[in-house]
Amino acid sequence: MTRLVTERLVIDDLTSADAGFLVVLLNEPSFLQNIGDRGVRDEAGAHRYLAEGPFASYRRHGFGLWAVRLLADRRPIGICGLLKRDALDDVDIGFAFLPAYWGAGYAQEAAARVLAHAHEELKLPRVVAITAPHNERSAKLLEKLGLRFQREIRLGAEQQPTRLFAPPESEGNP
Repeated sequence: MTRLVTERLVIDDLTSADAGFLVVLLNEPSFLQNIGDRGVRDEAGAHRYLAEGPFASYRRHGFGLWAVRLLADRRPIGICGLLKRDALDDVDIGFAFLPAYWGAGYAQEAAARVLAHAHEELKLPRVVAITAPHNERSAKLLEKLGLRFQREIRLGAEQQPTRLFAPPESEGNP
């Protein structure tokens, strides 16, 4: 079980108890617009999403999307973690937060801790990120984390345009 702690947050494995939270998060208009529809409409759908997504990734890779919780009361406010997609050579970082928690630095705090974990504990040589072309908030956060826009790629069955962010080549990354 992964458990990362920051000054204000706990980042740990999602559990079945997070199903209700995921129904809300995955149906936020911002999530649907910037990340996509995961088809989760109720807790049964959230349990399927957990089993086929995060839980399967934890078993297969030892990482996945994790819950981001406030340290003070353990309330879930978002997700942040590492994904290994068949369509990408590298592991990528992903995150989504409830809009009520935007603008307070939580996403940057969580993503920075997840990146540190990826490099220091998991020994991943390179972590990239992807965003929808119109998602400027996430692009700015990725740049604060040291990732730079590399190029547009096409992912998924629909071949949707997606922006790829990666560490600068000058830092010795392939």
